[in-house]
Amino acid sequence: MSSETPADTAARPVAKALNKGQHKGQQTRATILEAALGLASHVGLEGLSIGALAEVTQMSKSGVFAHFGSREELQISVIREYHARFEEAVFFPAMREARGLPRLRALFELWVRQVSVELDSGCIYISGAVEFDDRPGPVRDALASMVRAWHAALERAIGMAVETAELRPDTDPTQMLFEVHGLILALHHDARFLRIPGALDRARAGFERTLLHYAAR
Repeated sequence: MSSETPADTAARPVAKALNKGQHKGQQTRATILEAALGLASHVGLEGLSIGALAEVTQMSKSGVFAHFGSREELQISVIREYHARFEEAVFFPAMREARGLPRLRALFELWVRQVSVELDSGCIYISGAVEFDDRPGPVRDALASMVRAWHAALERAIGMAVETAELRPDTDPTQMLFEVHGLILALHHDARFLRIPGALDRARAGFERTLLHYAAR
């Protein structure tokens, strides 16, 4: 015999409607965020606006505003979404490789491939740094936090390669990270801005030279 009360029975369709509404709201927010990410990749985080997104998504400004509340929150949401996708494309696949050089190589190679995918759009980490390098506030803080998290992961990978004796024991992980990051910045500049052929191969060659410099003798 069912223990369900009349109140439970009456509440069931209400709960179902609420769940459906929440799911639809999540889908709409995801659609707006997808459009915002594409827009930010081309015009930068500063180019984002509620009005521009309303036009792109063919929604009302109030409809877009209801999901984010402010332009600042929209920008921060885009940064978080970009970081989550970056992790899915670069960080998590590399973590399946063995500790040491295999993982470090995977992190760099997947990073290079990500840059190659973004040649026609742009890296929000890099464009955002240019836009917000001298503009303190929540957006800059969110962007810097994501970049620091990625750099920390790379630095840990370098440290692990020292622990596995594949890199010299006197290797300074912070210095090596600086050099590796410099290769990516040069790659992005030459491949995206100057359109220099062979930039991807030059970045890979630079990484191999860096590894050779720090390799355990």
